[in-house]
Amino acid sequence: MKHKNIYHTLAKFGRELLEKKSLEDGLPLISKYAKDVIDAKRCSIFIYDVQEKNFWTTLADGVEKIVIPSDKGLVGFTFIEKKPIVANDPYLHPHFLKSVDKETGFITKNIITAPIFSSKREILGVLQLLNKEGGFDKEDMKFMIFFAHYISGFLELTKVYSIEDKKLKNGE
Repeated sequence: MKHKNIYHTLAKFGRELLEKKSLEDGLPLISKYAKDVIDAKRCSIFIYDVQEKNFWTTLADGVEKIVIPSDKGLVGFTFIEKKPIVANDPYLHPHFLKSVDKETGFITKNIITAPIFSSKREILGVLQLLNKEGGFDKEDMKFMIFFAHYISGFLELTKVYSIEDKKLKNGE
């Protein structure tokens, strides 16, 4: 993990994130910050859809929307275990979805995931980083837990904003 005045950078990131009112505006900022701090090549933020019982992301660098059942892949395994997962050799991990690499043309060399919990300890999503030179370590895992907690408030607020926007548009 890069140690370039992480607290100053985190404070700046937090101020920028507070200005964002939608997932579309905030997710790219979250992705960029997480990749910069951990020095990973890609970031995906999977949002949990309670009704459909799956995860989706429109923020998977270089890829269109990805949908994964909540019990599949390392994202699903993270959801079930409710804890971060590190796979520095993902093709040997029993939960890794090789089909996503095949669909996207991207080769995953290593992966780290962390659940994003709501204030009620329900999983809102899963933060995932891919391809860090040399692999992910315990310090990366500590950061992922902290960062997932840090961004959870934003994800909860965007749901509120979205509901309020729909009410306004419907004249409620």
